[in-house]
Amino acid sequence: MARLSWPAPARSSHMPQAIPERAPIEDHLTGVVFQAGPADGLALVPQPDTITLAQGPLIVRYGVRFLGKHHQSILPGLVVLDYGDMLTGEDAWDFLQNRSNLHPRAEVVGFRDDGRDDMVFVRQLDLAIPPQVLVFADAESNQPLARPRVLITPPDAALPPRLRAYLPHYESLALWQAEEPS
Repeated sequence: MARLSWPAPARSSHMPQAIPERAPIEDHLTGVVFQAGPADGLALVPQPDTITLAQGPLIVRYGVRFLGKHHQSILPGLVVLDYGDMLTGEDAWDFLQNRSNLHPRAEVVGFRDDGRDDMVFVRQLDLAIPPQVLVFADAESNQPLARPRVLITPPDAALPPRLRAYLPHYESLALWQAEEPS
């Protein structure tokens, strides 16, 4: 009886990629995190009749919300595509926002909004709703100081474009409170 032989596995000239350092996207802002009733907000200067939670240089990061659990999010530090390519920082964010529907099995590695380390598939994320904005004391922190729901600044304030896009923006605390449901 003839013995079947399988071809030897092809040797790849492609060396395994070193896993890059996680790099969640972040924006830097010198401002104030405040509490007004049950909600946190972000402003450039202290707001009247609020509690100041933090003031000075702040790190603002953006979390992609979980499908069906919109109160939870993950801050993408590393995205691993189906075939092993790895993305961090702006490249990872751009992929998630614009091309992730082509790779539902891609994995997202990062810290959740509660500070826990996690790894999830893209298909577990709801990319159709705005990201969660989180404020951190410094670049090394994985536990947010606040989850602001509003941005209070003059209309011509120089702000990171993402921050302006992802948080409702008002010129004054009074204008926001007039629209905020009780």
